[in-house]
Amino acid sequence: MCVIFLAFKTHPEYPLIVLANRDEFYDRPSAIAEYWDDFPGILAGRDLVGKGTWLGIEKTGRFSALTNYREPNPRKMGPSRGLLVSDFLKSDIGAKRYLKQIESKSELYSGFSLLVGEFNSKKQDLFYFSNRRPDVKRLDPGIYGLSNHLLDTPWRKVEKGKARFRDLLNRGRLPKEELFELLADRSPADDDQLPDTGIGYQKEKLLSSIFIETPVYGTRCSTILSFNKQFLADLEERVFVP
Repeated sequence: MCVIFLAFKTHPEYPLIVLANRDEFYDRPSAIAEYWDDFPGILAGRDLVGKGTWLGIEKTGRFSALTNYREPNPRKMGPSRGLLVSDFLKSDIGAKRYLKQIESKSELYSGFSLLVGEFNSKKQDLFYFSNRRPDVKRLDPGIYGLSNHLLDTPWRKVEKGKARFRDLLNRGRLPKEELFELLADRSPADDDQLPDTGIGYQKEKLLSSIFIETPVYGTRCSTILSFNKQFLADLEERVFVP
């Protein structure tokens, strides 16, 4: 997952609204969002290599999503980071306690940022953790953006997406087509707005848009997820084939 926008307890009808693009190499096999045969309560896409997922929900109201942390020479280490999402969805451990457990062994994984939450009649909590700045954080109501760095790092696509998201939600409804248009924004950042993550100008430019297209890597799917006041979830995924 490359970019996620969250509206948490800011809309009168929806305690949580999530917009997300998953970016991945085109040749990495994955399954579309559906209920899993081996865990029928989970609705998510699936990475067919690591067997985890990048974003998903579970019938009791559990939610989780993940982005990788961009580094110039990432070490391939530890289990697949997608298992951090699926393991939470499979469990009955509270969100904060789960992240505390992950924090204790986070050095085993390559860089990541992880969101976990619970949305049901008993609790509506959302937490964030990154193993590149260890500290489990309970999120206050607000609009957030997460790309391949820390939560709300002011990359141009994060700031642009959050501003557009806020404008659309201020209309008081859930304008799905316009939200998918937000996720389809292919405009790159100007040179003076590019981050410096150590991967060089050309890659920074290619990866600076909300929707990414390169010859071998890019946005594989866009997802809109919401929980309403009755804690019923709605998930729509659009898949792209290069």
